[in-house]
Amino acid sequence: MKLSPFRLLAALGAASVLGLSSSAQDAGNSTRKVTVTDASFDCIRDLKPVRGYYVGNLLGDVDATVKAAEASSSSYPVGSVVQLVPTEAMVKREAGYSPETNDWEFFELTVTGKTTTIHVHGSTEVVNRFGGNCLSCHAPAKKFDMICEQTHGCSPIPITPVMAKAIQNTDSRCEPVALPPEQVEALKQLQAMLGAAAPKQ
Repeated sequence: MKLSPFRLLAALGAASVLGLSSSAQDAGNSTRKVTVTDASFDCIRDLKPVRGYYVGNLLGDVDATVKAAEASSSSYPVGSVVQLVPTEAMVKREAGYSPETNDWEFFELTVTGKTTTIHVHGSTEVVNRFGGNCLSCHAPAKKFDMICEQTHGCSPIPITPVMAKAIQNTDSRCEPVALPPEQVEALKQLQAMLGAAAPKQ
């Protein structure tokens, strides 16, 4: 079975590689209700890039989310969206949503052509289709508002920054872009890893 690069990253818990920390949560948005639907997720490259991943805000407070992502240790504002790959996301929910996850909701997404479908979502119970519990991966980064980066205590995954960029650049919901040779090679390496990890039938 040939898996897409998106599924490999999901299998490896790629969302735990997200590289960011945050700054003070905006009190004005902390009680606003966040509504998340399939339509909340579109081309990953339409979000704002920060150190290898992308951020946005479902309540429109993108500047505060970017500021939090660029900071070193504080909380993201309510409505923040964080994505490393097109098939996984975190959304900062209203205060009190889930103290165990610092009010983050985890999402596993199915991307088919230009369409996004929420496959799995929740807080402490979300397990992706490959058996990885989102909270388990992100818990070591609690003091960084659950956002993993190489220095935030989360277990590393065997995905290079070039591989992640190649996956972002091949999001089928985005306008196609020509991949530089190093990203083409990274996708080949990723496919080889997938082949080696695939169960034998």
